[in-house]
Amino acid sequence: MYDFEIYTIGVYASTEESFFNKLTDNKIDVFCDIRQRRGVRGSKYSYVNIRYLQEKLTQLGINYVYAKELAPTTEIREKQHAEDALKKEQKKDRKELGLTFRMAYKQLILRDFNYKPLLNSLQKMNCKKIALFCVEESPFACHRSLVATDLHNKFGLQIKHL
Repeated sequence: MYDFEIYTIGVYASTEESFFNKLTDNKIDVFCDIRQRRGVRGSKYSYVNIRYLQEKLTQLGINYVYAKELAPTTEIREKQHAEDALKKEQKKDRKELGLTFRMAYKQLILRDFNYKPLLNSLQKMNCKKIALFCVEESPFACHRSLVATDLHNKFGLQIKHL
């Protein structure tokens, strides 16, 4: 039914050049932003702040899609903040999501999420390679891995973490 390849990408530990090279080297044609907030603090990763990001993607011939409905709510994010605090771990250093976050995200976001409008709109764009984006370096420290796994389980889409 859907003939997409799903990639996931984070920004932490990347440079601007390496980040955009990952997209072009893998011939990504749609960049799907699934962050709650489309900006980062500080200048180190300012190239993924929405205005600059959209301009750069346009220059590279990559379509930008914002799927806020796949972003964790503030309440779900607070569950991860609490687990990070218990582990004395910063978001940028996290290697995996906490159990309470994973359970809440799956229950409140993914369980009843209807992918078909999003996937149908991507299909109309004639895209083949979609990158799910959030900030964490490790896909397993980020909800994008949960979305990718859900897409694989429900639609058989192949997943590659960049």
